[in-house]
Amino acid sequence: MISGDALRDRVNELLGKIEAPAQYIGGELNSVVKDPAQITARVCMAFPDAYTIGQSHHGLQVLYSIINANPNWWCERVFAPWPDFELALKEADLPLYSLESFTPLIHFDIIGFSLQYEVCYTNLLTILNSGRVPMHSTDRRREDPLIIAGGPGAQNPEILAPFVDLFVLGDGEESLPKVTDLWTTLRRETDLSREEILAKIAAECPWAYVPRFFEPDYKADGTLAAIHRTRSDIPAQIVSCTITGDFDAIPLPTKPVVSHIRTPHDRIALEIMRGCPWQCRFCQSTVIKRPLRLRKVETIVQAALEAYRNTGYDEISILSLSTSDYPYFEELVKRMHETFHPLGVNVSLPSLRINNQLRTLPKLVKGIRKAGLTLAPEVARDDMREQIRKKIKNEDLYEGCREAFKNGWQKVKLYFLIGLPGERSADLDGIIEMAETIARIGKEVTGKWLEVTASVSNFVPKPHTPYQWNGMQTREYFAEAGRYLRSRVRLRAVRIKHHDIETSFLEGILTRGDRRTAALLELAWRKGARFDGWREHFRPQIWHEAVAELGIDTAFYAQRERPVSEMLPWDHVNVKRGRDFLEGEYGKSRIQLKVMAEAGLN
Repeated sequence: MISGDALRDRVNELLGKIEAPAQYIGGELNSVVKDPAQITARVCMAFPDAYTIGQSHHGLQVLYSIINANPNWWCERVFAPWPDFELALKEADLPLYSLESFTPLIHFDIIGFSLQYEVCYTNLLTILNSGRVPMHSTDRRREDPLIIAGGPGAQNPEILAPFVDLFVLGDGEESLPKVTDLWTTLRRETDLSREEILAKIAAECPWAYVPRFFEPDYKADGTLAAIHRTRSDIPAQIVSCTITGDFDAIPLPTKPVVSHIRTPHDRIALEIMRGCPWQCRFCQSTVIKRPLRLRKVETIVQAALEAYRNTGYDEISILSLSTSDYPYFEELVKRMHETFHPLGVNVSLPSLRINNQLRTLPKLVKGIRKAGLTLAPEVARDDMREQIRKKIKNEDLYEGCREAFKNGWQKVKLYFLIGLPGERSADLDGIIEMAETIARIGKEVTGKWLEVTASVSNFVPKPHTPYQWNGMQTREYFAEAGRYLRSRVRLRAVRIKHHDIETSFLEGILTRGDRRTAALLELAWRKGARFDGWREHFRPQIWHEAVAELGIDTAFYAQRERPVSEMLPWDHVNVKRGRDFLEGEYGKSRIQLKVMAEAGLN
């Protein structure tokens, strides 16, 4: 076993030969280093993306802080190695390691993956392989680390079933410490096999999904016939871990790790509320993060102050799915302004809902440095908004933008979805009309044209939403819709930014696949797929070749509309709301689509 010091020296030699960002990571302010001889559990939090992306993620900071708060446990970090560094490690015959102690991943007790999006799955395989951890769960020995995964990207765990020992579904603040305690205690104090330890965890934790204890059975047409348990001592349905006690008592990360390099979210982040009071049909987060839970204003302000003293950041971001729906929103904004404006600290408010509060927001934060105003109308026509259940008004959006321009905002970014069920050309026209109306308001208020960006994403129906039975639109549809939008723009101040279609299709396959698509993931990875969420690294041809080689019908997974009677690959993983609720919303959606079609708006 190579020591941490020896591995650090070897890695520094490598970094002298290549231009690798790794030379700027590790040893950051507030990173935690403990004495290995004084701890009973070593956990490595793994984020399967670049350091800059993972280090910006609030959830990683939360779990890192919670595990390290236990004096008997040590949590470290690892991120996906950039392709040149992955190759350099391989050529030098060195393993991937944790940032805090340069410990090879194979020597940890637990490696926990935070999955935020499906297109990072190939990076999970890279981390395992580079860390010298057996890639398949059935090949791991008792002494090998437990591989767990959770997060929004784990809501359909089947495609990763061969590679992950245990999925933790729901809130990680309570579930991760529980798994850490059970795994390390049972390994240390019993002679149970790896499989028996996993069975005990699954039996005791109803939110712990161990794929090896479930076997899918398929019909002749390729659809699922059943998912069988192989053991009777574990639950047949996996529920979601939910913090039901005092959410205000769950500690915020007030001593976050401060990177040496600039990251996309180079600021303090504080979650003020979990869940969303709305039920937008396209949104997975509003389902999986239920119920609505709040922190008190004073808790948030004091945590922000402590984090500021521990980091020196000059910006604070208050987070939730819909920040302006926080019941004490105005009080919070005023308190944050009073506290941090004298310190020269900016307070940013992402995830703002378009409601009457948007009209008063610019005045509330008057005097604080302005970033761009970011809003998510999703669609631009009222009847389509009824169909997706996003109850907002264009009047509020326009007046909110007007007040923002009066108070110093210089640009607006709007997020839209295209390819939603029942979409018409009128809905595409509405996107341009809305963006150009806002641009004209900016010109009217300021006397100059201000930048308005319409960021357009391709709709991917997600598991555990009322749209999970719908299919994606075709590549041709999305390409033509993108061309149509760009052709309709008449103002130079308005810019259309269309998400990459091939990336969206990969997401559709990975988010809607079953256990058979795991072979596609592994083959694409072996062919060189890495960092599929990065334009400069994504190589669609690799996936096309793997699909052809395995004879997979991608339309079967991504584009096929599924009958409500069909068993879905994720049906046994019950996240917050059951099938009755989802079927009811799906049925209402179909009725509304019929009414829209009869209305004849093209």
